[in-house]
Amino acid sequence: MSDDKLHDECGVVGVFLNNAKTDSAATLAYYGLYSLQHRGQESAGIAVSNDEVIKIQKAMGLVSDVFVPQHLAELKGHIAVGHVRYATAGGRTIENAQPMLNKFKLGSIALAHNGQLVNYEPLQEMLEETGSTFTSTSDTEIILKLIARNYKKGLEQAVTNAIQVIKGSFALCVMTENCLIGARDPYGIRPLCLGQLEDGWVLASESCAIDAMNGTFVRDVNPGEVVIITSDGLKSVNLNEKTSKQTCIFEYVYFARPDSIIDGIPVQYARLKMGEMLAKENPVEADVVVGVPDSGIGAALGYSAVSGVPYATGIVKNKYIGRTFIAPTQKERENMVFVKLNAIKSDLNGKRVIVIDDSIVRGTTSRRLVQILRRAGAKEVHFRVSSPPVKFPCYLGIDTPTKAELISSAHDVEQIRKEIGADSLSFISLEGMLEALRSCRPESNGYCKGCFCGEYPIAQV
Repeated sequence: MSDDKLHDECGVVGVFLNNAKTDSAATLAYYGLYSLQHRGQESAGIAVSNDEVIKIQKAMGLVSDVFVPQHLAELKGHIAVGHVRYATAGGRTIENAQPMLNKFKLGSIALAHNGQLVNYEPLQEMLEETGSTFTSTSDTEIILKLIARNYKKGLEQAVTNAIQVIKGSFALCVMTENCLIGARDPYGIRPLCLGQLEDGWVLASESCAIDAMNGTFVRDVNPGEVVIITSDGLKSVNLNEKTSKQTCIFEYVYFARPDSIIDGIPVQYARLKMGEMLAKENPVEADVVVGVPDSGIGAALGYSAVSGVPYATGIVKNKYIGRTFIAPTQKERENMVFVKLNAIKSDLNGKRVIVIDDSIVRGTTSRRLVQILRRAGAKEVHFRVSSPPVKFPCYLGIDTPTKAELISSAHDVEQIRKEIGADSLSFISLEGMLEALRSCRPESNGYCKGCFCGEYPIAQV
């Protein structure tokens, strides 16, 4: 993980157009994936069905690199699933790129998965013992094999059977020649939502992808729900597991785009409320508030509103630096911050500056940020963080460093302040963060907070 941030594993989309003669499902999936590019930049893929055969195109790289007009013209059909990937389980190779496609005598299945299974090793062992072979090191292939294994019972039964065996976090888009299925894990850790098109349905990791496809957001897929879309319409099956919703709290902190709505909470509004709470808990006298682009901006606006300290742009981001930008050594990776971010001297020179960031992971980016602000003439730099200290790694679909690499796992706030060179440092409290989210939607209070407190909804196998 080169840029000192936590990264979600990926994003998924599914498209079902009612008119079987329509050829545009892949193009719509492309628009959806383009808007989910922030969720994964290592590989992209789309599988499409024309009711008879499934075609697939996938490669390493960004959506715009993988799909040229010629590719999309060849992907003709009315059902599609798409995927952008950032690797957690499994290596960064084309074999692990998704969607994954399995062709067998009863038909074909394409699968796109966001999340991570905690019991994939014993499941793989069991499948290998019964004759399955694997071409990847991704846990997604295990889900695909489990569905294929029970396919003779019908797709709906095969998917529900597989879901009851796997443990972990998952948002799935599954496709056959004539059907699209969406499924979300019983805790709803990874997001998945449903939208309606003029002539069909869409599934996506975030509502911004539905907007990009010119669809209308309908609702979130519920935890433990399976949504089945065919030419007969939409059917919902709830697996009736008695679990409480545990949405990944980092969706609101960093992962999701600010224009998305996750489980009924607008992401930008959540960030504003976190910034407001941060200001109430950790005030400091200053002249300007700046947010680290992009995900720190909402919190900075909230902090400014409550504190009365004026908001200034302060920091600009080079939007043309992709994750493929080569920085092979740790020193070079740390110095990438100077390429990605720069300060606006006229906003900061001679001023006491409050800088708001969404998180501190290793601390390397924070240290470079403080240097950038001081170089622009900031008289004081007060660092404020709109999430609590990240002390524990995640095994439910987020790429995190080892516990030893997480600066907050071994250092207290004062030690981190000295390490990053700030005049003061404060984090929002976990309770303050939860209260900010409750103020957005009072009835929504179930979140996975494992990276902050080490308590996860699912035990690691």
